[in-house]
Amino acid sequence: LRIVVLPPTDPMSRGQLRRMAGLARDEGYGVVWQEARGGRLAPLKALAALAKDVRAARRAVVGDPFSRYVQLLLTLVRAEELVVVDDGTATMEFVAQTARGERLVRWHRVGGGGLPGRVRELAYAPVSATARRRFTPAAGTGRRVEVFSSMPVTVHGGMTLRVNEFAWTRARFGPPRLTKGTDLVGTSLVETGVVDPARYLDAVRALTLEHGATRYFAHRRESPEKLRTLSEATGLEIVRPDLPLELIARRGPVGRTIVSFPSTVVHTLPYALTGTGVTVAVCDVEAAWLTGSASPRARSFLAGVTETARDVHRLPAQTASAAG
Repeated sequence: LRIVVLPPTDPMSRGQLRRMAGLARDEGYGVVWQEARGGRLAPLKALAALAKDVRAARRAVVGDPFSRYVQLLLTLVRAEELVVVDDGTATMEFVAQTARGERLVRWHRVGGGGLPGRVRELAYAPVSATARRRFTPAAGTGRRVEVFSSMPVTVHGGMTLRVNEFAWTRARFGPPRLTKGTDLVGTSLVETGVVDPARYLDAVRALTLEHGATRYFAHRRESPEKLRTLSEATGLEIVRPDLPLELIARRGPVGRTIVSFPSTVVHTLPYALTGTGVTVAVCDVEAAWLTGSASPRARSFLAGVTETARDVHRLPAQTASAAG
């Protein structure tokens, strides 16, 4: 197995990926760090560097099927077996969109960009169409598509699903030492333009008071300014994890209760922390919290993330209302 990392530009994500690459090397896997961003020629250089190995691969394993870099690489894939490994909530939208034969668009995107954006979309359309076909198994071609995820998805059209139960994480780390307090898990819904910043601050303040929270585990894309405001308003200790939260929580120490907004962790943490006695609770995002620019899909998508979560505690409605 050869692992290729196409790192993003934000420092927190890059830092987490470097730590994860180190863990993969410790497990005996080869890891290549391939820059694919940072200029118009960077994607082409990355494509040229990877083309030979991608074409020769007998099995292709990809993360984030919405990534244009991943979709570009799919135009080179000749392998009959394609595995999508993604524990993000976007996996739910990916499976639904491929089932409907729709263009792959992240759920929080609302379009725009004016004429330049439309021109770019038209130019990229052939690559996007190829990716959609590659993600959809075709009868008689021998192509197989597997989804490996902890998300609650129903595969279609010949896709197969293998559930990620975080067996490696549980074997490698923990069990954690539990603290008496409650930990909050942050979200980047403000940064993506879905949730109003003031509403989010009110929600975090209300949850902190209601549950006696002491720590706030920041999402890797949350801005320093927003985190500073949260800390000053609530007294929470802001923690910026250097590894994915599932590994951080499994190593501990971690609160006996973890409170999150609708996000990936309400699906992954129950697997990672099974048998530890930790309760994972979720606070719904109220419609009044959404910004005017939030996509029409935002409310129903976030509600679906909560409703399909297993082994989590739904917070009472009045808690969410008070936060608003």
